[in-house]
Amino acid sequence: MVPLKMGMVGGGLDALVGAWHRRAVAIDGGIELVAGALASTRERALAASIAWNLPRAYASWEHMLEQEVGRPAQERIDFVTVATPNHLHYPVAKAFIDAGFNVVCDKPMTRTLEEAKSLASLVAKVGAVFALTHNYTGYPLVKQARYMVAAGELGELIKVIVEYNQGWLLEALERDGHKGASWRVDPARSGQGGAMGDIGTHAENLMRYITGLEIDALCADLGRRHGRVLDDDGSVLLRLRGGARGVLTASQVLSGEGNALRIRVYGTRGSLAWDQEHPETLIFSRNSGPSQIYRRGEAYLCAAAKRGTRLPPGHPEAFNEAFANIYANACDTMRARKERRAPTELELDFPTAEDGVRGLAFIAAAVASDGSQAKWTPMKDYLN
Repeated sequence: MVPLKMGMVGGGLDALVGAWHRRAVAIDGGIELVAGALASTRERALAASIAWNLPRAYASWEHMLEQEVGRPAQERIDFVTVATPNHLHYPVAKAFIDAGFNVVCDKPMTRTLEEAKSLASLVAKVGAVFALTHNYTGYPLVKQARYMVAAGELGELIKVIVEYNQGWLLEALERDGHKGASWRVDPARSGQGGAMGDIGTHAENLMRYITGLEIDALCADLGRRHGRVLDDDGSVLLRLRGGARGVLTASQVLSGEGNALRIRVYGTRGSLAWDQEHPETLIFSRNSGPSQIYRRGEAYLCAAAKRGTRLPPGHPEAFNEAFANIYANACDTMRARKERRAPTELELDFPTAEDGVRGLAFIAAAVASDGSQAKWTPMKDYLN
């Protein structure tokens, strides 16, 4: 397998997300990080490139784009990863797609819903591969849960409860200059959503990925501490297509919570429960009879779960490997395009620009609902 050449914008030096991307692309050996514009200033960008030993270091993403376009086809990058704060996702991704490159982008896809719709239209128009790093869909047992729902093992779905709770913004870290906190609480850089944009979109995407259900309408109650403009806590009631009901909560101010992404799906024949902090286990329960425990790496799992597994049972796989599964499928889709063949269903198993639009529509609807006296806010008003 000839490795794909990758460039990265943002994510350098002490940026946590940049380290996640680097580890994820290194796991399977099919991707080479060869170029980067890794920070917002020339000095920091070049320092990060030197620290990472990149063959091609750029002081800005604009310079990187200009130089990569000018290289012979066999030398230029195959795709770029956008690992910047939210306000740069749209201009960077758009510029690289316009120039003929594929894109992997952190979530949420853009700062505004209008930008998301524009970018999704461009992706469809030019036929670029666009992957959104909702990496929790990369866990093997999440894929098993999706398979079991689609196969009808839960029967008709009745209710979905999904929560993503953290505690790191309980104190006003932004007042002390904390980099990650500062841009996340700033509407100019983060967008409309605070916790709902940062982690609530993960919860919405996970629910939709597993169940296949779209949100018809929602009723949101958002909270804000420390005089913040953006929400840092929220609860959302959901009416789901097909008649099921749902509850989604997302908070970054709950004391003692680390990265508590949990989902429970209830149907007429059974229920599923999965917890990101214990990702090796999926529990399937019925009203009659004992619960079943599914383990990652076992032979009885579905094809998508097996494809996303690298180690035998008992050797834990977790966050980095789930992140790598997004890259693996997106890059296999890029290879299929190069080989002029249709990607397989398993290769196409990664979040796309359409997922990005739905994430931004969810944020916009939740914010509008929170500020409205109406009980329900229809999602169609934001997706049309």
